[in-house]
Amino acid sequence: MRILFLNPVGVVGGAERALLDLLACLRVLEPALSLQLIAGTEGPLVEEARALGVDARLLALPPALSALGDSGLRGRGLTGGVRFARAAVPALLQLASHGAELRRAVREAAPDLVHSNGIKTHLLTAATAGLPVPRVWHVHDFLGERPLVRRALMGLKPLATAAIANSQAVGDDARAVLGGVPVHVVPNGVDVERFSPGPGDGAHLDVLAALPPAPEGTLRVGLVATYARWKGHDVFLEAAARLARQAPTLPVRFYLVGGPLYRTPLSQFTEAELRGHVERHGLTGRVGFVPFQADPTSVYRALDVFVHASTRREPFGLTIAEALSCGRAAVITRTSGAAEALHDAEDVLTTDPGDAGALARALLRLLGDAALRERLSAAARDTAVRSFSRERYARDILGVYRRVLSETRG
Repeated sequence: MRILFLNPVGVVGGAERALLDLLACLRVLEPALSLQLIAGTEGPLVEEARALGVDARLLALPPALSALGDSGLRGRGLTGGVRFARAAVPALLQLASHGAELRRAVREAAPDLVHSNGIKTHLLTAATAGLPVPRVWHVHDFLGERPLVRRALMGLKPLATAAIANSQAVGDDARAVLGGVPVHVVPNGVDVERFSPGPGDGAHLDVLAALPPAPEGTLRVGLVATYARWKGHDVFLEAAARLARQAPTLPVRFYLVGGPLYRTPLSQFTEAELRGHVERHGLTGRVGFVPFQADPTSVYRALDVFVHASTRREPFGLTIAEALSCGRAAVITRTSGAAEALHDAEDVLTTDPGDAGALARALLRLLGDAALRERLSAAARDTAVRSFSRERYARDILGVYRRVLSETRG
């Protein structure tokens, strides 16, 4: 079986980490598989895939196409629409030439199946119309919440042989958009051997954040995410400020771990904006900014409490699976896809999206109860091993491939 993966970016975010885990496990499950990858921007993805034995290369998206995304339209009214329209004009002009290059690349790869791993590559599979190859769209987001993408994919859905959704909620949404396209729900997986409990080095976390060493006994609370606006950095900082007012003597530090990874500036916080939030909340010196970490394992282990604070539905939330696999006590929004396998007060504490008061109360409860943290940590690890292993993930996706090819070949 020859599988060609298309990924719109070369940076390694959540969807890319899931892809790399899939590639690694497919190599073990079926050593005879021929795996190829085309990435749309520069970044570590290509080299990391090559290290796994994948034939990977860059087919650069033109800058205007790479930066185009309708997530910046969400909640921005007329101003956002005008900015988007201005950005779309040069992107559309570049679309035809890039599509021709992609079509040639797919024809030369001669795959048995194309696995598209992002919205932009789903859209770009229009360039492969007429080529006799099944196309699987891996859906990592709520298509119905993206007005332009929704309309475009509804028009292109005859090109999709099947889709994979990373949670049941995403699957339900994808079925509503894609109509008769078969949608297979396969929750994400992580390497539960790599992401495992171990000693945490809080002092190193302080070094990464350029903070002075914390006093002995300081508790550490962290949000690990890209700077996408909907990831809830502002909610996290508001909750931190409330907690500081409610328990002024509690020895706690807060950490924002990540950065603006993608080329869609309207949809992301800048570090300057977030530092402004810190200053306005009176948290200067109590919040550390840790740059994006290619291997976040040591970050999770250094935290006493992991926080997931997305303000809208999270399709899955790979950082949740990683942190729980490391045995971290966690507070997460109950609308994340990963929460479908979790239970409030059993392996995590859950809150509603955007509720800074509830998040502050949950943090106060956890930080004040070491026994509760320990109980949730142990349960989190058990759930992660049972529900979120990358071996299960790869087996399920390989099953989708086989089913698609069996049905396609009659």
